[in-house]
Amino acid sequence: MKPLYQLTIKEASDLLEEKKISSLDLVESVFKRIDQVDEKVKAYLLLNRDGAIKSAKLSDERISRGKRIGRLDGIPISVKDLLCTKGIETTAASNILKGFIPSYNATVVEKLERAGAIIVGKTNLDAFAHGSSTENSDFQVTKNPWDLNRIPGGSSGGSAAAVAADMCLASIGTDTGGSIRQPASLCSVVGFKPSYGRVSRYGVIAMASSLDVVGPLAKTAEDASIMMDAISGPDDLDPTTIKENENFTNLKPISLKGLKFALPREFFAKGIDEDVKSVIMKAVDDIKGSGGEIVEISLPSVKYALSVYYIIQPAEVSSNLQRYDGVRYGHSAYRDRNDLKLEELYTNSRGQGFGKEAKRRIMLGTYVLSAGYYDAYYKKALKIRTLVKNDFDKAFDKSAGGADFVITPVSPTPAFKVGEKSNDPIQMYLSDIYTVPINPAGVPAISLPAGFVERVTSKLPVGMQVIGSFKDDKRLLEASIALQDLLKIDEKPNL
Repeated sequence: MKPLYQLTIKEASDLLEEKKISSLDLVESVFKRIDQVDEKVKAYLLLNRDGAIKSAKLSDERISRGKRIGRLDGIPISVKDLLCTKGIETTAASNILKGFIPSYNATVVEKLERAGAIIVGKTNLDAFAHGSSTENSDFQVTKNPWDLNRIPGGSSGGSAAAVAADMCLASIGTDTGGSIRQPASLCSVVGFKPSYGRVSRYGVIAMASSLDVVGPLAKTAEDASIMMDAISGPDDLDPTTIKENENFTNLKPISLKGLKFALPREFFAKGIDEDVKSVIMKAVDDIKGSGGEIVEISLPSVKYALSVYYIIQPAEVSSNLQRYDGVRYGHSAYRDRNDLKLEELYTNSRGQGFGKEAKRRIMLGTYVLSAGYYDAYYKKALKIRTLVKNDFDKAFDKSAGGADFVITPVSPTPAFKVGEKSNDPIQMYLSDIYTVPINPAGVPAISLPAGFVERVTSKLPVGMQVIGSFKDDKRLLEASIALQDLLKIDEKPNL
């Protein structure tokens, strides 16, 4: 049998159910793997070793009594350090929150623990999720397991790298403009962004509240559905959650025959790496060979989506980051000087605690919300956001011959080298050009491993983005299970 840390959730869950392995053995195998490779990858900011071992023993006791809670009981997972974990440091990878110990769990964490999942650690990210490479973390730079000289993507780069390197069986990430899907693509794992409101945001450190979504990164689409079964559903603590619950229990692949897959021409035009495009088109040919119908469509407003995103998102960032003032929690300038006036406390605490990218977004957001520019920028961006959403609604309108799913690349290029775009924020922002339009539309999307491109020193993963209509998360996952069975990309990085 392969090493326990290489198991999928489905495989491990079946073995636990049959009492062929123990949760303690599984968790210890994962920690052994972390000890072997995370010094190179740097996916984790914090390990919950004692807590995880204790939880594994409790899981084994339940299993021995025939009282196993469900498919996640005894399964070791990780959580992006943007979600509050009771009694465990939560930093958002920012110095301003260093040492912050939440007194409560995020709803997603609470649901996972109630399902018996075992949190082995908190993963690295771009500070406050501001970035596409995980280079903006205030603590460390995570490396891509496929090439340690390259970035894993971001902002959920630590989660993607941990899953790709078998340092957990799955992870929880967040996605505001591609932060689950882009790192999943660059690390050859599955990354699922649910419909907006499908999963509670309560207890998640906010970036841009109208765009933020919580979702799983996993080894397979089936594993992603198992995670969704635990974390989805309405939450009284988050009024933006969808009131109807969707059942993700035991999802099976659906037939691809007769399904209509649309390729928007705007996503395959100038700017995409030709090798990446070839990988996606090979996958499209495979879908066509399995009976799927391929059509070309236009989403004319998506060409404005990146510009709209970088108005709305910084505006919400500037509002959300106002709560970090150095008074109640996190970094405080009072530790250095206790004679500061309130305005000086705010200025010094934020100046010392926020990184360069957070400051850039605060300034941009404050600018577009200012009295002289609100109508010209923010208000206009909201109107164009509606046009982007309307484009997707039209693409999926079955009464007008719309598609079942839309297929696009996830990223215009494979993973770039560490430091390559650090001094060019515009180039960094452009790496999300294919994922950003999805969030303003609120629709679900998934990144599936589609193949690899050859570079001089390494073989780099490429992901395919499959987009569904709003609230059609279950069907998208069922199709994704079928697509993953078809594409059969199951190689592992050599660490």
